[in-house]
Amino acid sequence: MKNYRLNLIPGDGIGVDVINEGVRVLNALAEKHGGIKFEYNTLPWSCAWYLEHGRMMPTDGMEILRDCDSILLGAVGFPGVPDHISLRDLLLPIRTGFDQYVNMRPIKLLPGLVSPLKNDKIDFVVIRENSEGEYCGRGTTTEDKAIQESVFTRKGTERIIRYAYEYAKANNMTKVLSATKSNALNHSMVFWDKIFDEVRAEYPEMESNQMHIDALAGYFIMHPERLEMVVASNLFGDILTDLGSAMLGSIGISPSGNINPEGKYPSMFEPIHGSAPDIAGKGIANPVGTFWAIAMMLEQLKEKPSADLLMDAVCAVLKEGKATTPDIGGKGTTTGMTDAVIAHIL
Repeated sequence: MKNYRLNLIPGDGIGVDVINEGVRVLNALAEKHGGIKFEYNTLPWSCAWYLEHGRMMPTDGMEILRDCDSILLGAVGFPGVPDHISLRDLLLPIRTGFDQYVNMRPIKLLPGLVSPLKNDKIDFVVIRENSEGEYCGRGTTTEDKAIQESVFTRKGTERIIRYAYEYAKANNMTKVLSATKSNALNHSMVFWDKIFDEVRAEYPEMESNQMHIDALAGYFIMHPERLEMVVASNLFGDILTDLGSAMLGSIGISPSGNINPEGKYPSMFEPIHGSAPDIAGKGIANPVGTFWAIAMMLEQLKEKPSADLLMDAVCAVLKEGKATTPDIGGKGTTTGMTDAVIAHIL
């Protein structure tokens, strides 16, 4: 019996709802497999915890989090706590402290989903730099001026671009596209472009191109079928992937992996939909983003058969359409959709 220790951070709003369903699905996968087991350590860190304790996690929070095989996050954010606090006091310390420098977001139109673009050929991956760049947090603010710095190191830039190429190569992709804005950002993006040119020279078999972020946003809408691998900085990747999720018909669909490829630290997986406090507890949150994030987590844990089983079950339920939630045109509930997925697993 292989035992996996998971740290759960349900967080706020519908994060609690979807993590509860995620645990049910993981237990079903363990039952079906027969040779794996999951142990859960649920941590109450959230905006509510912040309002009570004055911080998003305890002083030894990173030590607590490190003692696991993987981290599963629901969502963080709630009225009364500024977004920059929940981001910079919890999410970013985890990403940087555990060197989760790869943010992976698949953009794929699953069976049964209808894209608002009326295009059924959407299947690509965005690899986003996750530890520095525009989100480094450096700068100064006075009464009359705010200066926000970006930090791009050779190590950080080179390793994320190389990871994108290696992932593309391992997954039979032939095209890598880099997001830039070097015409306006004459230091950071010129530096990014220079390193991209150096790395792509090592992969002559790949079709390598770069595109300014504004043009690329339009390209996402007009020609998503031409995309395979997109590599981007922290900010550009963040914006592009939310656009990508909307292209699938609902922001509740997409997952995100914050990955430490070397395995020195645990990686963290989450849906990207946010806490949506207006529908929290109403039983209508879409759990697909969480299930897809769990599938990514299982792949990272080298449990690919279970990951594939989960995604096959999710796709079957989406295609049937009977249990789907209102955000994707159904009349089902969060729990009902989970019941349907579990039925396909077992």
